[in-house]
Amino acid sequence: MAQPFQLPDFYLPHPARLNPHLEGAREHTRAWARRMGMLEGSGVWELQDLEDHDYALLCAYTHPDCDAEALDLVTDWYVWVFFFDDHFLEIFKRTLDRAGGKAYLDRLPLFMPMDLEDGFPEPTNPVEAGLADLWARTVPHMSLDWRARFRESTEHLLNESLWELSNINKGRVANPVEYIEMRRKVGGAPWSAGLVEFAANAEVPARVAGSRPLRVLRDTFSDGVHLRNDLFSYEREIGSEGELSNGVLVLERFLDYSTQEAADAVNEMLSSRLHQFENTFFTELPPLFAQHQLDMAEMGRVLAYAKGLQDWQSGGHEWHMRSSRYMNKGLVGSSELPGFSAVPTGLGTAAADLRKLIHLPALRQFAHRRYQVLPPYERPEIPMPFTPGRNPHLESARRDSAAWARELGYLEVVPGVPDSGVWSEKKFRDYDLALCSAGLDPDGTPEELLLSARWLIWGTYADDWFPLAFGYSGDVTGARACVERLAAFMPLDDPAAGPEPASAIERGLAELWAKTAGPMDEKARRTFQGAINAMLRSWVWEVANLAENRIPDPVDFIEMRRDTFGTDLTMALNRFAHQRTVPDEVFESGTVQALEHAAADFAWLINDLYSHRKEIQYEGDMHNAVLVVQNFLNCDLPHALSVVSDLQHSRLEQFQHLVANELPQLYQDFRLTDGQRAEMEAYVQDLRNWMSGIHVWHRDILRYRESELEHQPAAYQARLAEAAGRPAAAAPAPATAPALKAAPAVPEAAAARVPAVPHPPLPRRPAAVAPAAAEAPTAGWAGELTGLGTSAARLAVAARR
Repeated sequence: MAQPFQLPDFYLPHPARLNPHLEGAREHTRAWARRMGMLEGSGVWELQDLEDHDYALLCAYTHPDCDAEALDLVTDWYVWVFFFDDHFLEIFKRTLDRAGGKAYLDRLPLFMPMDLEDGFPEPTNPVEAGLADLWARTVPHMSLDWRARFRESTEHLLNESLWELSNINKGRVANPVEYIEMRRKVGGAPWSAGLVEFAANAEVPARVAGSRPLRVLRDTFSDGVHLRNDLFSYEREIGSEGELSNGVLVLERFLDYSTQEAADAVNEMLSSRLHQFENTFFTELPPLFAQHQLDMAEMGRVLAYAKGLQDWQSGGHEWHMRSSRYMNKGLVGSSELPGFSAVPTGLGTAAADLRKLIHLPALRQFAHRRYQVLPPYERPEIPMPFTPGRNPHLESARRDSAAWARELGYLEVVPGVPDSGVWSEKKFRDYDLALCSAGLDPDGTPEELLLSARWLIWGTYADDWFPLAFGYSGDVTGARACVERLAAFMPLDDPAAGPEPASAIERGLAELWAKTAGPMDEKARRTFQGAINAMLRSWVWEVANLAENRIPDPVDFIEMRRDTFGTDLTMALNRFAHQRTVPDEVFESGTVQALEHAAADFAWLINDLYSHRKEIQYEGDMHNAVLVVQNFLNCDLPHALSVVSDLQHSRLEQFQHLVANELPQLYQDFRLTDGQRAEMEAYVQDLRNWMSGIHVWHRDILRYRESELEHQPAAYQARLAEAAGRPAAAAPAPATAPALKAAPAVPEAAAARVPAVPHPPLPRRPAAVAPAAAEAPTAGWAGELTGLGTSAARLAVAARR
């Protein structure tokens, strides 16, 4: 029988290596699996199944440097997890027994006590027996922090099997974003990353384990492992097992691709995630080390952990090519030597398969020319099934919030206030952020509506100022210092006890934090602080991408876009606005998080569709879903718009699916009372109001209409020059752009630079010039790719010559 598609050329920058203790691990794990009851009589595996799958070979490839004892233990963990997967399939997935599956899964956390002295229940099946044995052998070597993280990832791995079972029951194929998120939990790679810490003796320091760089290393590793597995396992999962959770199938359905086209697209996504891993390693780890003052031993453990993830990625590919479990015909030679490769190896053979070492499509990320003039296009229609509301106190909120913004210096340049005057009175009226608040909270009191409007004003103003101060000059260090200082205005113990503000943005944050966080309890206050910090740090991420002239990886973009949009901030205001009795565990559940993510993605996709021309043509930005899709798929603008629109529709469909099908099950699982169910229904309505209010605001205000757009940073430079009484020389604009009302550039000698935030002083950026005609290269373009992470481009050019 022919394979459903030809496996693509994989990006394989690092060779796989084999642990010398392979044979010992095979012998050990054979005996262990029999002792746990996983072989004869289990109804799942026979000895030959274990031999054919050869998990010892997987672990010898993925952990090439650990000693024999560690390899034995890690191999046992993988035998256990694959047995669990097949056991759950046979007992519950094939019979569609969700209730039985949930009862089965609910017992497993009992076999992972944080303190071994608490003991274990009596095992009732091989999965329980294996987990008890493995936990007792592993955790004495690791800290309590690692135990908590590894237990959490194991629970995700186990519990999200119910998600797969529910989708099989419904005959539903996930959308791409939903699939990536859920695959991380059910696919097991984050769990594998925890075992890398153990096997490589590289436990990550607790104070950086939750940081963005470590999270991205783990998630890119996980996505790479899962997408690779999807390519090799498609034939078995889709053809034999009736699975619907496979990335190739997801892209077949979502992009209307043939199976071969979908497989190639999955491989492109896999390669993109590997490049994101590399970019994070080289550009984000060094600042992290400095920020947290890691010592040499701690830095060594982080680097060893990253190397361990790299080894796993390479070794996992090699194992997939050899295991009988997967589709791999024709990929390896007939030699029985474990280290044999059909591709020439050794000194002088590196150019034999350059495609494995250099993934040329990824170089498009660095080749974007900013300020390009976009052709006319029709924005896709935004679906909106929810009836929008409007708070009756809108007019008073407009009036009072305008007075507040004026007092802070947001609407005119104020001498001595370094970040004032980004907006004007007209811009403030055109943006009408009180209208957005009136839609987000249609039932709020006048005081609640005004507070919401002020938060939106502060967040939007700061978001507009940040690229002016740091983005156009690529000042990552200054951006990071600014964010660290802003964090000081959100103290947890006494919200009103922050330092003295030295700028308009600091003053606004200090006032809003004291007013909002004061009445909150400690947990709510900490959650709200985390939401604001996540938004601020995401702006630094944007500056870093601008400094590299790098269009973000699609998955990284989607996950960071929720933060840059301020999603958690505004959702937190909704959640904390009412007294609730629903347990926190409900809001922390996968169902509610998926619900919030679907709503968030729907909302920021509205923004990206409305702001595309403003950001790409007039502001030289690269953080827009349309551009990210256009770059990744290498397609034209109309196709990219269509894909973004389809993604938006699919996220809305997922939101409605969760409300109709998974929330009722969640209520039952947590045994919520009628009153608590009513609270949850009210929260869902808050999310509907949130989405519809954001849609109405984008539809009705003038911020994104082309007649109101200005080239940045030239327009702001002109306002600063005018306020200082200096002449501003005219600068050419893109050939087909509308005439600029106030966007000339400022001569270098008289440039009014964006003032730096004091305490600490930040480097001043050079004067900016409005973009020239579309045919002219952007400033700094030297005719070739330059900067961090672009050496492969020059190597590819040299190879072509």
